[in-house]
Amino acid sequence: MTVWDDLVGQEKVSEQLAAAARDADALVTAVAADAPLPETSKMTHAWLFTGPPGAGRTQTARAFAAALQCVSPDRALGGVPGCGFCDGCHTALIGTHADVSTVAAVGAEILVKDMRDTVRKSYTSPANGRWQVILVEDAERLNEKSANAVLKAVEEPAPRTVWLLCAPSLEDVLPTIRSRCRHLNLRTPSVDAVADMLVRREGIEPGVAAAAARATQGHVDRARRLASDPAARERRAAVLKLPLRVEDIGGCLKAAQELVDAAAEDAKQLAEEMDGKETDELKAAMGASQGGRMPRGTAGVMKDLEEMQKRRRTRTQRDSLDLALTDLTGFYRDVLALQLGSRIALANADAEDTLERLARGTSPESTLRRIEAIAACRDALDRNVAPLLAVEAMTMALRSG
Repeated sequence: MTVWDDLVGQEKVSEQLAAAARDADALVTAVAADAPLPETSKMTHAWLFTGPPGAGRTQTARAFAAALQCVSPDRALGGVPGCGFCDGCHTALIGTHADVSTVAAVGAEILVKDMRDTVRKSYTSPANGRWQVILVEDAERLNEKSANAVLKAVEEPAPRTVWLLCAPSLEDVLPTIRSRCRHLNLRTPSVDAVADMLVRREGIEPGVAAAAARATQGHVDRARRLASDPAARERRAAVLKLPLRVEDIGGCLKAAQELVDAAAEDAKQLAEEMDGKETDELKAAMGASQGGRMPRGTAGVMKDLEEMQKRRRTRTQRDSLDLALTDLTGFYRDVLALQLGSRIALANADAEDTLERLARGTSPESTLRRIEAIAACRDALDRNVAPLLAVEAMTMALRSG
């Protein structure tokens, strides 16, 4: 198993990155031997991975980071970097490698204080790896100050530092940053490829895997969750019943409240799993007494942690809502396909009776307006509109068509 095996439907990108990893290996060897550097190299100091949600941007970047840190002895015999088994590959893939730093948005934005230490680290030599790798999972969430900090680091990188930026599209990244990166665009994997991965890698039954891949339309992470988590399937089923519950104003308001409450419950469950552990670890690191009392002068550190956790809960709730809105958009897309007599495969074949009922009772124009209402709700959430207000406006629009 190599580091590229988990990348679904990205064979071309995998080949490009494997070639770059080989050239990166040659660069490290040349520097160590004080030999002339190769004149042509597919390796560069900054990469930008773009692609639709679920295409595997972060997984691809992390696989490349693992290949760069690969210490397999087979390389000396002509093996390709990225064996997937050595200590360098393993720790990079699971996120514990000392020379692979990951930055992700905790809240709606990546703040400059979240980037400051990482930018500083990017100028240091690798501690025990071959490269200093900085992976920014949500480059589209860099605000003005944090983006400027990244720009300065990308403009004048250290000799053995590599920046890996992930974003949905080129337009989501500052032109000054993207012009200094090598761009790789990932595509949405086919439904069949995702289903095959779930069967082969996750041990999912073929029927369940095919249904999950079809329902998520090639979104690898969502398909994996839907196939393996019964609670996720229950939440999706509840979302798909919403179009039948907005026939009156009371139903609209109740459906909106339940949708927001479900997202809040997801955020609460994640917080309970992570916040307590983080707080205990910080207290132990700061030398808290046996009774849990913190030493003097550490209140500010605890306050920063609490603020970060609050931002994460807010983002988790909105991400959960966005997932529900994605399912709802797919539902109305299927309704529109039936209304237009399209032969495309239905993503929600398990709800075909409901789809046909709505297709017969409404017009394509009203379905398009409903899809636009869902998109408007997502935009409102991105602008930090109160979730309940945004979802209530959407359900009322779904009712009126």
